[in-house]
Amino acid sequence: MRYNNLIFEKKDFVMILRHRESTQQIEDYSHQDALHRLEENMAKAIVHNLENMPDDVIRLYSWVTVSSASGWQKTFQVMLPYEQDITRDRISAHSDLGATVIGRAEGDIVKFGIPIGIIPLKIEKVEQSTSYIKEHLSVATYKKYLSKRQRASLLNTK
Repeated sequence: MRYNNLIFEKKDFVMILRHRESTQQIEDYSHQDALHRLEENMAKAIVHNLENMPDDVIRLYSWVTVSSASGWQKTFQVMLPYEQDITRDRISAHSDLGATVIGRAEGDIVKFGIPIGIIPLKIEKVEQSTSYIKEHLSVATYKKYLSKRQRASLLNTK
C-alpha cells in the first residue's frame, strides 16, 4: 500500500457514511460483504482536508483504471450509490469494486472477489474529476462521523 493507510477526503468520508446510514435497511444481502469491508476500511483510514489530499488517491468522482495479470483492464468512476450508472462506467463506493478501491492509491494492488475466486488488480491510473460534492456539511456533522483520531489528524496536517 503506497501510503500505509487508506486515505479519505473528509467530505467524501462523511457522505459515504451518511448514505450508508440512511439506506442501511434497504441494502440487499448481496452487498453486505462489500459494505462490511468498506466500514472496516473507513474505521482505520486517515482523513485529510481536500487541499492535503494526494492526487493519486481514489476519492469520490475519481476516474480509476485497474488491470489484471491476464491483461484485462477497466476504467470507471467511483460515485455515491444514488449516482451509479453501469452503462456510463460509474460505480458505487458501496459496490464490491468501489469498496475495494476507494481510499487506495495509484500503484496499489487490491484483491477483488469474483464468482470464480479472488484476483489481484493493480490500480494503474487515478485521475481526479472536476466534479465534487456540493453539499455543505456542518462542523457537527463532521464530529458525528469522524473519530477523535481522524479529527485530530485533520488539525495536524498542513
